[in-house]
Amino acid sequence: MDRYTQMEFFAMTADLGSLSKAAERLGISNAAASRMLSALEDRLGARLVERTTRRLWLTDAGREYQRRCASILADIAEADGAVSDMALRPSGVLRVTSSVSFAVLHIAPWLPEFNERYPELSVHITAANRYPNFIEEGIDCAIRTREHEGDSGITIRRLAHTRRVLAASPAYLAQHGVPQTPEDIVNQKVLIYSYTANPYLLEFKRGRERRNIPISGVLESNEGQVICAAGRAGLGIVVQPLYIVHDDIVAGRLIPLLDDWELPPLTINLAYQSRRNQPAKIRVFADALSEHVRKLDLENRWNAVPKKAFAARSAQKNQAR
Repeated sequence: MDRYTQMEFFAMTADLGSLSKAAERLGISNAAASRMLSALEDRLGARLVERTTRRLWLTDAGREYQRRCASILADIAEADGAVSDMALRPSGVLRVTSSVSFAVLHIAPWLPEFNERYPELSVHITAANRYPNFIEEGIDCAIRTREHEGDSGITIRRLAHTRRVLAASPAYLAQHGVPQTPEDIVNQKVLIYSYTANPYLLEFKRGRERRNIPISGVLESNEGQVICAAGRAGLGIVVQPLYIVHDDIVAGRLIPLLDDWELPPLTINLAYQSRRNQPAKIRVFADALSEHVRKLDLENRWNAVPKKAFAARSAQKNQAR
């Protein structure tokens, strides 16, 4: 019999003032309760209770043991309750890693809404375009743009697909012309994002047609925000996912190019450890972010070139002629 069970049994007996009532509460016989008490007294080497057929009272040792048992059992109950609350009620610190662009454009603006729903949860964001080993570094959840994780202990939850597009500023197109075919890109200034699978090759697809266009850049960076800023300033052609450049296209700061051709799309995933009894903070973050993406219909937005862009592109083509 473990010590916790003995302590719980004795505290109940002392509180009820009756061995038979404690036995009834525990669902055991009076004989079993008597044996349990004797075993406890034998282990401690002290008599804890005096009893007759009609009543039971504690010895001095029994009162001291009751006091200490009550304190210990209360601490255990508090510890159990605290852990259960953490599992069921989101609180504490949630550590998230994401690309700089996704964190700036889509997590940070949404955090006030999330914080209002879960005010006891503090979010720490590590913005990085290379994916750290988030388990070793204490990261709870990672937002990544790849389909599979090498570790079978990782759960992948898809947030959205996003189209990749070519775009350039009106000033750049006025000076260098609007490319009409994938091959025209060879003679253009391209801004290269260095963390793609193959930064120096653009793989175009249109129906059954395929075009692989080698490129060299006037600028190369590992940060999409740098690429986009340079593109808006007129340095060259941006090759970025729509989740990054959508608002620039809508505002006319960037004009989409060759949109009848497709580049390999990206999948935006949530990644977190696969484990039983998932902490509530991870569950509510994943659910809330997925809900946010659905509510704003972001996947459709990130896969269709905004209609406002067509008029702007037509104007650029006319100017080029």
